[in-house]
Amino acid sequence: MEGDAGLRAEIASYLRRSRAVHCSVEQILLVNGSQQALDLVARVLLEQGDAVVLEDPHYQGAREIFGSVGARIVPIPVDRLGLEVARLPHTARVRLAHVTPSHQFPTGAILPLDRRLALLAWAEKTGAYILEDDYDGEFRYEGRPVEAVQALDRAGRVIYAGTFSRILFPSLRMGYVVMPPPLAKALSRAKWITDRHTSFLQQAALADFMREGHLDRSVRRSRVRNAARRETLLKALEAHFGDSVEVRGAGAGTHVLVHFRNVAANQTQALIDRAAESGVGVYSTAQYYMKPSGRSELILGYGAIPERDIKDGIRHLHKASLRLLKHP
Repeated sequence: MEGDAGLRAEIASYLRRSRAVHCSVEQILLVNGSQQALDLVARVLLEQGDAVVLEDPHYQGAREIFGSVGARIVPIPVDRLGLEVARLPHTARVRLAHVTPSHQFPTGAILPLDRRLALLAWAEKTGAYILEDDYDGEFRYEGRPVEAVQALDRAGRVIYAGTFSRILFPSLRMGYVVMPPPLAKALSRAKWITDRHTSFLQQAALADFMREGHLDRSVRRSRVRNAARRETLLKALEAHFGDSVEVRGAGAGTHVLVHFRNVAANQTQALIDRAAESGVGVYSTAQYYMKPSGRSELILGYGAIPERDIKDGIRHLHKASLRLLKHP
C-alpha cells in the first residue's frame, strides 16, 4: 500500500543526494500530490480542537485541510528570514507545525540554520510534529544548497513531504512522504483507506525514469532555465519599476513576491485587473494571510514563461501601474 518498492528506493536515493534527507525505503509513502500528503497527516495526527501552527502568510490549501478536521489554526508571523520561531506557542495540544523552510510560500524566505535548530528543539520539547513541505527545494540560485530540516532531525519529529509536480509537470499528481517510523503504519493505513494506491503505471514509468538518471538531468536543465528566467525578471523589474517595488524570495523557487510601494493595499485588485486587460496574469497574496498585511503584494511566477514573454509582461504591468496611479 506504500507504493512500488523500486520507485520508493529511487526516491530515497534521490533525496539523500539532493536534499540530504535520511530515510529508509520503508519510510517512503507515495501519494497523489502534496495536497494528499497534508490530508493524510491531518487525518492521522489531528483531532477537534488541536492546535496547528501555520506560517503567516501561508499556503491556503493547508489552512483549509487542517480547518476541515476541526484544528485550531495558530498563525506565526514570517519575516525576511522566514518563520519567527521565537514566537512559537508552548501550550498544550499543539500537535503540528506546517512549514516551508527552504522557500517559504509565498514570501520566498529561506529559514537559516539557527532557526531550523530552534524549530526542532521546540518540536522535541512540546511533542509536536513538523510537517516540512519542500515543494520546490531543488531550485536554489544563490549561496550554497540548503539541506532539509529533516536532515537535522535526531528526534523523529519531522514529516517530510515532496512532489514531482513542480520538477516534472503539474499533471503528474504524484508526491511522497518521508514518515517518522512511529507514524508509518498509521499514515500507510490512512492512504489505503483513502484511495488504495497511486497509479501503478505512473509509478513504474517514473521508477525507470529515475533509475536511468533522467530526473537528475531534468532538474539540472530546469535549474539552468529557471535561473535565466529569474535573471530576466529581476532585470525587467529593475528597469521598469526601480525603487518603487521591493522584490522578495528571488534566491530560490519559481516565483517572486513583489511589494508595490506606490500602490495602496486596496488598489491591488485594480492593478491585477488592469494587467489582465493586457494579457498579464499576476496574483495577490491577500488570500494567504490570516490578517491583512496592509501592503500591495503580487506573486510573479516565471518557471513556465519564456524570457521574451517575461520582458513583455513586466512592461505591460508597469503601464498598468502607471494608469492606476494616474486614474485610481
